[in-house]
Amino acid sequence: MPNFVGRGWGFPLRVNPRGGIALAGEEKDIDEAIQLILSTEKGERVMRPAFGSDIHELVFAPTNPTTVGRLEHYVQEALRLWEPRIEVLGVGVDSSRHDDGVLLVSIGYRIKATNSERNLVYPFYVIPREER
Repeated sequence: MPNFVGRGWGFPLRVNPRGGIALAGEEKDIDEAIQLILSTEKGERVMRPAFGSDIHELVFAPTNPTTVGRLEHYVQEALRLWEPRIEVLGVGVDSSRHDDGVLLVSIGYRIKATNSERNLVYPFYVIPREER
């Protein structure tokens, strides 16, 4: 079996120099797919209402260990369900910038087709306590 990861439309959609839709290939395609999955709220897509993640439920939640644990769980759950090309190795949340309204979600994963390990940091924006 060849080590084929694939190519797909880039996210966000953009135009290539020849005027066609820009494609993303290999690892970049997977990184963009992860960002798309996490950026999509469940129910947002009419024809595929289960697609996405539940992390958006936490935008107004207090930044505490319970919220961090739920965020980690929701990320793992969504990626295991919607990105079959990877194995999630770990998810961690850095809440040191929560006063700025951002939690940094570190995702370690292995691409199944190539067995290469990668990391991605996804910024999850929350409403800071003083703005609620």
